[in-house]
Amino acid sequence: MTPGVGRTLVVETVGPQALVVDRGRPGWAHIGVPPAGALDGPAHALAQRLVGNPPDAAGLEVLLGGLAVRATEPVTVALTGPPGGLRVRRADGPERVVASHQPVHVAAGDVVVVPPPASGLRGYLAVGGGLAVDEVLGSRSADTLSGLGPPPLEVGTTLPLGPPTTIPATGTGAIGISAAPDAVTVRLHLGPRADWVDDAADRLGAGTWTVAPTGDRVGVRLEGPVLERASARRAEELRSEGLVGGAVQVPPDGQPVVFLADHPTTGGYPVVGVVDPAGLAAFAQLRPGSSVRFSPVVTPPPD
Repeated sequence: MTPGVGRTLVVETVGPQALVVDRGRPGWAHIGVPPAGALDGPAHALAQRLVGNPPDAAGLEVLLGGLAVRATEPVTVALTGPPGGLRVRRADGPERVVASHQPVHVAAGDVVVVPPPASGLRGYLAVGGGLAVDEVLGSRSADTLSGLGPPPLEVGTTLPLGPPTTIPATGTGAIGISAAPDAVTVRLHLGPRADWVDDAADRLGAGTWTVAPTGDRVGVRLEGPVLERASARRAEELRSEGLVGGAVQVPPDGQPVVFLADHPTTGGYPVVGVVDPAGLAAFAQLRPGSSVRFSPVVTPPPD
């Protein structure tokens, strides 16, 4: 039995996708393992703080709502990400609707429902004590590319919880909540292969791209101005090279791809820049049709 001694969540319904996530498992690229972890790191961290968990606790990343989980014991939960609310189907009374971005106490037998968000894509549900699923390479996070970690949730999945936690006595302070963006401009650190696109800085800075409908946790595909390969490089082939989160790769069709947490560890197309870590979380919430602009800089991204 897990440290919570019988404290569990039981999955009753699942929407498009619901995954166990934490801060990820960086440092394993040398054996081909992506970092994984929550795509919207700040939202995940806030949810954990709201219920009194440490920042490395595991919670749930819920794509477009549709998740319902039943608590077998009293728990505290919090939902962050796009603005909205939770529904709690009470075992001994009428359903109640509560706001997101605040701790919510749930009785044994109650069902917590995450509805579809009005904007954005992914909500983050934290539970006091954290999800105590088994760690793999130091992380409890699901990895959709390599298959490491717990599989996507299904109806009937039982999630063990850690020991109860206490909500911080000092509170969490004011929390500003705004609709997830439908247009962003992100800082882009040029390189290492910006010279494979003629006038890369000018072309990246002048263009506007649209988020394609084919993105996932591996990466977001963009559609817009074609980034043609530099004439001096058209006869060359690039050996496969390491990739990092936020890498902007240009495949042969010239339409950039922004790699996210479950990205591959190597790639054979030029990486013309890396999205600054401070802007990468926005890609977790950009719906298809959203617009993306880059603000290129020549300084390397922070470690």
